[in-house]
Amino acid sequence: MSSQRATEEVVELVSQLIRFDTTNTGEPETTKGEAECAKWVAQQLEDVGYTTQFVESGREGRGNVFARLPGPPDSDRGALLIHAHLDVVPAEPSDWSVHPFSGAVKDGYIWGRGAVDMKDMAGMALALARQFKRDGTVPPRELVFAFLADEEAGGAWGSHWLVENRPDLFEGVTEAVGEVGGFSLTVDRPDGTQKRLYLVETAEKGLGWMRLVADAQAGHGSFLHSDNAVTEVAEAVARIGRHTFPLVMTDSVSQFLAEVSAETGLDFDPTSPDLETALFKLGNLARIIGATLRDTANPTMLKAGYKANVIPQKAEAVVDCRVLPGRQQAFEREIDELIGPNVTREWITHLDSYETRFDGHLVDAMNNAILAHDENGKTVPYMLSAGTDAKAFAKLGIRCFGFAPLQLPPDLDFAALFHGVDERVPVDAVLFGTKVFEHFLLHS
Repeated sequence: MSSQRATEEVVELVSQLIRFDTTNTGEPETTKGEAECAKWVAQQLEDVGYTTQFVESGREGRGNVFARLPGPPDSDRGALLIHAHLDVVPAEPSDWSVHPFSGAVKDGYIWGRGAVDMKDMAGMALALARQFKRDGTVPPRELVFAFLADEEAGGAWGSHWLVENRPDLFEGVTEAVGEVGGFSLTVDRPDGTQKRLYLVETAEKGLGWMRLVADAQAGHGSFLHSDNAVTEVAEAVARIGRHTFPLVMTDSVSQFLAEVSAETGLDFDPTSPDLETALFKLGNLARIIGATLRDTANPTMLKAGYKANVIPQKAEAVVDCRVLPGRQQAFEREIDELIGPNVTREWITHLDSYETRFDGHLVDAMNNAILAHDENGKTVPYMLSAGTDAKAFAKLGIRCFGFAPLQLPPDLDFAALFHGVDERVPVDAVLFGTKVFEHFLLHS
């Protein structure tokens, strides 16, 4: 087994993927579309012998590419889906030290929008798919490589459309791996040594974008008004924004805290009232882990009025809601109490939470792949506070994990790079991840 071919070209592949401006604003008229990038990916696969399927998911320009690498002809195992989205969030070039779509390789990093979310994994998957085909590799089970559109806007014109309209593309798939997992967290041990924990995503919060609306009688701004739509929405938004939802300990978070406690000797007792304070001992990752202890509802948009001296008839707000597994009904009851009787709500986007167990052959294969390239490593489960395309694939009964392995410098604020200015990924981390991912796929 050798990943030489893949490691020789993976950095350039990631860089080239970043050079495609696949900005997803969430609005069809301003979204660039992923078609050009997807067609380039298809060409890279076809150049080494794959037959690909290019699918537009419900709208022109929303390009998706699929390719299959067969397993043993007598295998009765389900196929493994390796999925990566090609779209990225917007980036303002004037804010960056390099152009966000340059794909620059300098100072030991690959720079640009999508470097960690998630054209690094797309590049690793593409490099290994090409290597396997060139080498005539027969993996232990069929591999389905999918490069997808529209994840950054919830996947309505990507994974969810494909699941609802083209389930045939996922025929035979029983398990899947995608983004935001497999990255390292370096922790200090009581004996003065360090341990690298590689976080495997086994759960993710539900995603809901909620619109609040208040209606009132329009009128002159100089009169007395007993009801005012702006006031009603503003007060509802303030109550939601200041509200703290109850702490709820899910299996994935509980296991993560137990593993970290065992390695560090620190007390992350789930029943402790000081748990959230203790999490800051984990450094920058505390923001992600802390957000998985309770539901969150963050107001993000306000809209009302058209003239300074006119009381508007309607006022609106949008709230970004992230809900823990099993908490949806309780969450909505709390929200209804907060907004009060004069404000209505509706879901603009509503995607369910997801959680699976940290066990089984695939989990063992992840840990073994890490250990093959980092004897000081160990995989642990965790929950993602955001969402991925796994939400769509779970509808088909596919068991999903986040595993895009990266060995990161201990002092790198990895969480801040997601959707951040000067997004970048270490070259060495991508090379390491390619080797680990190869081992994983060949033993999955």
